[in-house]
Amino acid sequence: MTSVPPPVGEQTPPSVMDLERQYLLQNYARYPLLLARGKGCYVYDPEGRRYLDFITGIGVNALGHAHPRIVKAIREQAGQLIHSSNLYYHPYQGPLAERLARISGLQRSFFCNSGTEATEGALKMARAHGHAISPEKHEIVSLENSFHGRTLGALSITGQPKYRADFEPLLPGVHFVPLNDLAALEAAVTSRTCGIMLEMIQGEGGIYPLTQEFAARARALADRHNALLIADETQCGVGRPGTYFAYQRNQPVILPDVMVAAKPLACGIPLGVIVANEKAAAAIKPGMHGSTFGGGALACRVALEFLDILEELLPSIQSVGGYFHSELNALARKHAVVKEVRGFGLMLGLELTVPGKQIVLDAIGEGLLINCTHDTVLRFLPPYITTEKEIDRAVKILKKLLGKVPAQAS
Repeated sequence: MTSVPPPVGEQTPPSVMDLERQYLLQNYARYPLLLARGKGCYVYDPEGRRYLDFITGIGVNALGHAHPRIVKAIREQAGQLIHSSNLYYHPYQGPLAERLARISGLQRSFFCNSGTEATEGALKMARAHGHAISPEKHEIVSLENSFHGRTLGALSITGQPKYRADFEPLLPGVHFVPLNDLAALEAAVTSRTCGIMLEMIQGEGGIYPLTQEFAARARALADRHNALLIADETQCGVGRPGTYFAYQRNQPVILPDVMVAAKPLACGIPLGVIVANEKAAAAIKPGMHGSTFGGGALACRVALEFLDILEELLPSIQSVGGYFHSELNALARKHAVVKEVRGFGLMLGLELTVPGKQIVLDAIGEGLLINCTHDTVLRFLPPYITTEKEIDRAVKILKKLLGKVPAQAS
């Protein structure tokens, strides 16, 4: 279709990208791609070009796009009740909390809107727990290279200085220890510690798993010093590792006192949650915490449907994730630019010996959406509905792109 130039004296309307450049805070380095719709494992631009979505809104669209059961739940609930506030009951918050208790091994939930909000609430829970014991018991132990969110409290326990530097001074009393360093963990946790925050698989930090021994020692130290062990499952949990939560990969399971989650829980509708045992939950009394939007009827209805579907998909996440892992390892053996493959289930990282930004951009041109974290780690968060067919397509594209990396770069 031939475009018609505007009449003399009239200007061409600004593009979506132009409007964003003019009116939005310039805090996002967006890729040059406009998305119009999605279906299954694919998204489409306005011209109809198709892209295999292996980043899924950074782990949010875990059932892909326009999943028929999720669409049906949204349509039905949107016509009944979207929001009512936490002044009143609605039919879905209680059943969702019961389901989360059953699959997590914990007891009580608090609903909010994001992983960052859940982290903030968990920090308050840990602080209140410690304060009830002693005013001196207020310190948090977190991990170097971790990522827990963008708000001031969450940034305070994020172990990457590049995120914290512009906002310091932040929350005092935070101690960072290297990943899987048992001696450093032993030295950091004291009677002043009220909480230990862990990602069982570091996401933004480059897909680095905790060892069983390190997680077990954190649990033992939390018990010894009456601190709360908090598992941040925002990216690494809610089905992504092939279990409901990443801490359940450990055998025996190392159960935290508090778990925070979000991302795929309501398939793109904002919903975060804190799930805590009775000991931790007792620290938050009426009036100490709240959320205007948290746990609304629409989000909770969708989350219940998602968890029904997730239960059916867990075996596939394990098998397809294992297949993807083996195919990435095969790429690593053929391309010297690949340093290591890490991760579990459908949360995988391909660490390179060179920066990965250009490969991400080139992948868009080939019809594959991924991203690069920690500068050199290609991160893959495919939908849980992914099959070996989509894995093969992605690996074929990656093979082509890695083959173009100059030999001297490796």
